[in-house]
Amino acid sequence: MDSSTPDATALSFSTLVLALAGELVEGIHRRVVDAGFDDLRPTHGFAFARISHGGATTADLAAHLGVTKQAAAQLVEELVKKGYVERHPHPTDARARLLQLTERGWACTRAADAAAVATVAPWREALGAQRFAELTGDLAALGPKGPIRPAW
Repeated sequence: MDSSTPDATALSFSTLVLALAGELVEGIHRRVVDAGFDDLRPTHGFAFARISHGGATTADLAAHLGVTKQAAAQLVEELVKKGYVERHPHPTDARARLLQLTERGWACTRAADAAAVATVAPWREALGAQRFAELTGDLAALGPKGPIRPAW
């Protein structure tokens, strides 16, 4: 099959998007570790993304990450012990706890944001600012429609 066929183009696109996604996650993680948050894994960043929007419970986090409530509870417990997340009483559900980032969690989130910018900087430079903005617009038109979660 030559590379000009629709199937070959689709396979090439899939491979490239997956490779870039992996490079992005790894680049962000490496820079977050270098910023002093060396007790985290990439999965934690996906959890921070949901918790930082507010109103998250462990059940919400489980749905966001696509894991069981038990797995999410273990992740939350780990983040609480490491000082990144706090649990607070839920205003309408006595059984649930609202999750909130601590100052350390917010500092890590800011470091991850800066790491994301630094990780894509070479891509922007390679394409030029205008083409990079166009590509970003093209990708935004394609999705994603749901939560951004790790590829387990």
